[in-house]
Amino acid sequence: MPSASLPPGYLRNPTRHLFFTGKGGVGKTSAACAAALALADAGRAVLLVSTDPASNLDEMLGVALGDHPTPVPGAPGLSAMNIDPEAAAEAYRARVLAQMPAGTEEPERATVREQLSGACTTEIAAFDEFAGLLAGEAASFDHVVFDTAPTGHTIRLLSLPKAWTGFLEGNDRGASCLGPHSGLKMQETRFRAALGALGDAARTTILLVTRPERGALAEAARTAAELQALGLGNQRLIVNGVFRASDATDRIAASLERQGRDALISMPPALAALPWDEIPLRPWDMVGLPSLRALLGTAAAPASAPGATARAEVADLPGLDRLADDLARAGHGLVMVMGKGGVGKTTVAAALAIGLVRRGHSVHLSTTDPAAHLAMTVAGELPGLRVDRIDPKAETERYVERIMATRGRELDAAGRALLREDLRSPCTEEVAVFHAFSRTVAEARSAFVVLDTAPTGHTLLLMDATGAYHRQMTRHLDPGAAGRLVTPLMRLQDPETTRVLLVTLPETTPVSEAAALQEDLRRARIEPHAWIVNRSLIAAGTRDPLLLRRLEGERAQIERVRSGLARRVFVLPWQAEPPVGLEALGRLTA
Repeated sequence: MPSASLPPGYLRNPTRHLFFTGKGGVGKTSAACAAALALADAGRAVLLVSTDPASNLDEMLGVALGDHPTPVPGAPGLSAMNIDPEAAAEAYRARVLAQMPAGTEEPERATVREQLSGACTTEIAAFDEFAGLLAGEAASFDHVVFDTAPTGHTIRLLSLPKAWTGFLEGNDRGASCLGPHSGLKMQETRFRAALGALGDAARTTILLVTRPERGALAEAARTAAELQALGLGNQRLIVNGVFRASDATDRIAASLERQGRDALISMPPALAALPWDEIPLRPWDMVGLPSLRALLGTAAAPASAPGATARAEVADLPGLDRLADDLARAGHGLVMVMGKGGVGKTTVAAALAIGLVRRGHSVHLSTTDPAAHLAMTVAGELPGLRVDRIDPKAETERYVERIMATRGRELDAAGRALLREDLRSPCTEEVAVFHAFSRTVAEARSAFVVLDTAPTGHTLLLMDATGAYHRQMTRHLDPGAAGRLVTPLMRLQDPETTRVLLVTLPETTPVSEAAALQEDLRRARIEPHAWIVNRSLIAAGTRDPLLLRRLEGERAQIERVRSGLARRVFVLPWQAEPPVGLEALGRLTA
């Protein structure tokens, strides 16, 4: 194992671009901020960029950020920015419309504007901003540090240029959901240059951030392989949150250290072959410049003492067993488990599904996460429980064949060929996944459906697609049919049909992100049913000094949730053994 006392290898002779990626909740933003600060403190001019639709750079750095570089107070040489997906999409729409001939009629412009309203326009527009930074628009900076969205969203973003290049080859006709094809072809060279910069080991280091946990390491191995397939082999591993127990008699501390050690010993060979660095588990929240500087050991963070009554303050919070009882009383419905990546959504969704089955109900447990590991978590079969996933590739193939069998049935051979070519558009995947999601939502009319969603940013794109479909349907609706139309969005808005559960960890950033997600949902008139605070060390109990120092921050976040954010709060203690398999998951709701 690498020595934790040495400075991180990726900062000893850093490339111009540092690209932090990985599963949600592993500490990408913390690691990226700490690296950017270390480079700026060494006298470099540094730009820190978030490509996450649910970015929380503002909170961590203590400065309001926009879509242009903003100097960070207290860190000379460091500027930061968020790539705002909505602002990027609006700028992209303006550029596409500006390319249209001067005499274009307003109805035709309106058609293109409507085509540019989808979620994948937002994705490609965000990549366009990202590509510009790689192509030289940040030339005044010595280093550009990228903090990316959780893995599934980032892999899709990086795959878009290749997908669109294939779609556009020999295709000069009409317009897609990203606008006129001629406009897209103008971007093709820029996108290829961006991927070329990312794959150049002399210019870019791809930093795979993970935790010393089996699931996170398995996800990192899959990410490494997917990036390699895109030509991005210049990778390095960061294992964040490595814990060493200082009290060997503390059952929680000893178990936490053993889990991490065993996971690292058995990590996938492809990861073990990479150069890698460790970052120790720290006893403070990663908010503010002092804490972020201290993450890599370059400064000391202020000490904090645990609250003496910390454990008592969560004793009255109900557990998942009470939540399962509450859900079961409805008899059927959609249970959507949402939140930031890495907070334990899959564990909570699987435990509740098993709890509902054991309370006498049939349950369909599914996931919209591109990096799905639901079946691995359940690890078994239970009568009354059906487990599957919304597989983007399979759903796209099914959707294409359905369209070919209906719309293509009356076309000649040339027309069918053109239709199939149009369906090669990457936007087809967005439509196909939305249709699969809609079918799953509809099942909840007569049974329980528990849906483990993707990390926040990816889920919000799906919700955007749901809202766009609702607006399209109601815009063209005959007034007399209004009472008969029920769109997927309307089902999500109905508290008798859908119960949204927000999962968080008792830490500042996950709670803030869950609060922001709650506001997004409320703007769509979807009211969360309850919050679940997962992996509570207070509820588990510990004597280890480092873990005790973390409890004060945990206590403050639990109080923040219960006093001002959530209507109902449930708590799930940190588990000495990972709850994997039917028996372990079943105990969480017993």
